[in-house]
Amino acid sequence: MPKSRLIAGLDIGSSKIRTVVCTLDEKSPVPNVIGVGVAPSFGLRKGSVIDVEETINSISSSLEDAERMAGEPIHNVFLGIGGTHLASQDSKGVIAVSHSGNEISEEDVDRVLEAAQAVSIPNNRRILRIIPKSFTVDEQKGIKYPVGMTGIRLEVEAHLVTGLTPAVKNLEKCVHQAGVDINDVIPSGLAAAEAILSKRQKELGVVVIDVGCGGTSISVFEEGTTLQTAVIPVGGENVTNDIAIGLRTSIDTAEKIKIEYGTCIPDDVNDRETIDLSLLSKIDSQTVSKRQLSEIIQARYHEIFILVKDQLAKIHRDGMLPAGAILTGAAIKMPGVVDLARDTLNLPVQIGFPQNFEGVVDKIDDPAYATAIGLALWGARFEGHAGSGYGFDLKGIKMDKVLGGVKNWIKGLLP
Repeated sequence: MPKSRLIAGLDIGSSKIRTVVCTLDEKSPVPNVIGVGVAPSFGLRKGSVIDVEETINSISSSLEDAERMAGEPIHNVFLGIGGTHLASQDSKGVIAVSHSGNEISEEDVDRVLEAAQAVSIPNNRRILRIIPKSFTVDEQKGIKYPVGMTGIRLEVEAHLVTGLTPAVKNLEKCVHQAGVDINDVIPSGLAAAEAILSKRQKELGVVVIDVGCGGTSISVFEEGTTLQTAVIPVGGENVTNDIAIGLRTSIDTAEKIKIEYGTCIPDDVNDRETIDLSLLSKIDSQTVSKRQLSEIIQARYHEIFILVKDQLAKIHRDGMLPAGAILTGAAIKMPGVVDLARDTLNLPVQIGFPQNFEGVVDKIDDPAYATAIGLALWGARFEGHAGSGYGFDLKGIKMDKVLGGVKNWIKGLLP
């Protein structure tokens, strides 16, 4: 009987650090979640480390919770990386087919992707992922998987995701010092999409909006592949800060009233409704208007969706995605956020919950766990190809190993 393999996803956010542990069995088509750990995130701001010791302690706490629940030690993790330092750009690569008979081989695909990553990027940035969007064989465009086809010239259009090298290294260092190795590093927005999107949605055209504490990740998919990724430096903590300033409360009190009384629809709130802060805080004793609270929240969420709309307009997809927008992340559980997003984006909108897993479903049936589950699913889907196929391993392995499993990534995108 084959032994189950253990796969762990580590989602390091600015507010919470979440760990999900799965077992992968050949007899089961989906991973089985056996452990979940969550800990407050100290030492990070906007996805970047600002205090190494506090970050290490927070990561260790989350890992220990997950290990305790799973009853298994965690040695390796698939790490999710977010933050406003992430950026993306498109690139092209061109090669001449080298195989006799001009039949395109996996080696040719490796070489053309290697050519696509030879672009000019600042010295302080690192390529985290290279995602093939489509291939062209001679004059035939729009090819998803060219291996086995015949041609002389092979081209690729690819999407590159980069991160600031110091920010990535600092996060890696904290994870290693917490006692675990890193199998692969995946941008958080792509990991969340892995957990909540179906292949049909990716084919039709969809945008995943992952609203976290420190920022909002945007991932646009069309025709089965990634069209655009971006990070907006506005998230849930900005809403809290606005409340603290607008209602003249402490940050802790602002967070409490946001969670307990917040809504994105001021029209649903009676003008005379008030909140007695003395019931929630030992610091604040005043009474505030519930409608004013709602107006502050609505204004900030509206700004987030306007910024998303601007990103879609840049790639000519504003209001043009048939599968609409899928909202995920801890900050989208605010009442009324779906209606506000629908009105602002002019798209069908729904909340995305993690799917395609078994086990302790009740623990993680929550949009806040989309990235952590997505990391585990990513690891399960490409287990054995860590650092290869559709990205660059951050441990400096050779390019042939980096690109050696690309067929697994491309085939995974096919309907």
